[in-house]
Amino acid sequence: MDLGSIVEEFLKTLKHRKSFDDLLPFYHKDIEQVEFPNLLSSKKTIRSLKELKIATDRGAKLLQSEHYQIVNKYICDRAVIVEVIWSGRLSQSLGKLNVGEELKAYFAQFYEFENGKIIKQRNYDCFEIF
Repeated sequence: MDLGSIVEEFLKTLKHRKSFDDLLPFYHKDIEQVEFPNLLSSKKTIRSLKELKIATDRGAKLLQSEHYQIVNKYICDRAVIVEVIWSGRLSQSLGKLNVGEELKAYFAQFYEFENGKIIKQRNYDCFEIF
């Protein structure tokens, strides 16, 4: 499977995951995920696999469902860059949004691979005001 297809499958699995364990086949054991400041996170955050699990589980509790629409995808050597329109239906209120309403964001995500696994991921998440 080519790297672009792995990212597409990863996002599909992220959308349908039952637990973080569903994502483990995609991650290198030494994954480093970086989330740059956005409306949900006021500072740059760097996460290991253990910290990524905590953040993913916390985010899942906020959402009833989520959707990823890849707008553009670029592949260069061991890296894949995607531009994604993301939306999530809330399971709890957030800002001015109520339960059941949609939170929307525009993501640029950079994935670097080692042996077919994501070893580095950088997220630039631009949320609509909520």
